[in-house]
Amino acid sequence: MLIPIDNGPRPYAWGAVGRISALLGRPAAGGPEAELWLGAHAGSPARVLDPAATGGAVDLREWIAQDPGSALGAHVAAGGRLPFLLKVLAAGSPLSLQAHPNPEQAAEGFARENAAGLALDAPDRNYKDPFHKPELIVAVSETFDALCGFRPVAEARSILDTIVELDAASADPEPEPLRAFTKHLEDGYSSTVAWLLGGEAGPAVARIVHLAATVPDCPAPLATVRDLAAAYPGDPGAAVSLLLNRVRLHRGEALYLPAGNIHAYLDGVGIELMAASDNVLRGGLTAKHIDVPELLRVLDCDPLPVPRLDPERPAPGVRLFRPDVPDFALYQLDLDTAPASIRLDGPAIALATSGRGRIVGTDFAPGTAWYLTPEESPVTVTGSGEVFLATVAAPPTRHHLTPEHQEDQR
Repeated sequence: MLIPIDNGPRPYAWGAVGRISALLGRPAAGGPEAELWLGAHAGSPARVLDPAATGGAVDLREWIAQDPGSALGAHVAAGGRLPFLLKVLAAGSPLSLQAHPNPEQAAEGFARENAAGLALDAPDRNYKDPFHKPELIVAVSETFDALCGFRPVAEARSILDTIVELDAASADPEPEPLRAFTKHLEDGYSSTVAWLLGGEAGPAVARIVHLAATVPDCPAPLATVRDLAAAYPGDPGAAVSLLLNRVRLHRGEALYLPAGNIHAYLDGVGIELMAASDNVLRGGLTAKHIDVPELLRVLDCDPLPVPRLDPERPAPGVRLFRPDVPDFALYQLDLDTAPASIRLDGPAIALATSGRGRIVGTDFAPGTAWYLTPEESPVTVTGSGEVFLATVAAPPTRHHLTPEHQEDQR
């Protein structure tokens, strides 16, 4: 079955005004447009535009609950849920610094908080479900800026040394708070994050923010501090950014954020695909609950390269982003290069971001979205423009290509 679906953008304060509507060819919502969700997550399940096709169900969550075998296919229905969530994300200002648990941490944390009697909507709840939440973001704006993962330690020390030198050269040096920062950095990133977020680092954070705001032509890491402090006054997350990789994606480039990777999206529009979960451990740049011990329990404090994910190119015009989890994979189809025919191993969600054409014999235009059940395989898409297709991950030994596309590659 090919089920037309839709949703409206969620108006989180950090959302960019009008950018999701502009991408999808819709009238602007009139306020921040942060995320448009296409999936079955309880937070904002996609609307079914033809309820007669789903036995009267008005959204994907209701339909999957009523008829999981038809909606998900036998293989995925065994898990009882759609394992992925596709989003259009538009950041007009920085999101919170955050990390997500692995499957074992999520299951244990969810059970622990249930046993403690915490309501699912309690403001100090960390685990809303027992699932992990790895995520993938593909830039669809010309640039997309983010913080992700810890820098090499030597690089962080060099940045802090530069800040110490700028403080010494200022008219009113305050070296003691910065010495405390240096000492904690020598003890490692876990110690430094605990100190910055634990309430004792206020003087150091204030001094760094002051220097960022007053030093002309300040170095790039301090410029990031300045911008974050302007968006979140007094928040220690601005200083945490000094420890993190800053990355700029260009259109079509992607990041993959696995469990434990601390990150924050700063500016830009992207197609985001994640495991369907709401488990977020925050580390600053937010007025929401921050549980420092629990954050440190899930945080990967090892310095790592920027987690870019290069696409596979299994056929002309087909780019496949396939991370190391079974929950999801994302196809980016460039129909101006070639039509596409994709084989499914489970349900899928497709979204057209530009152009016009046909998918499984149905017309599309920018902003059109569909839910596809597995028996629609192979999914043939023709016309012009760009279509994203999210589905469960195929085994790494093969691609989701139809035989004719496999023949094209020989």
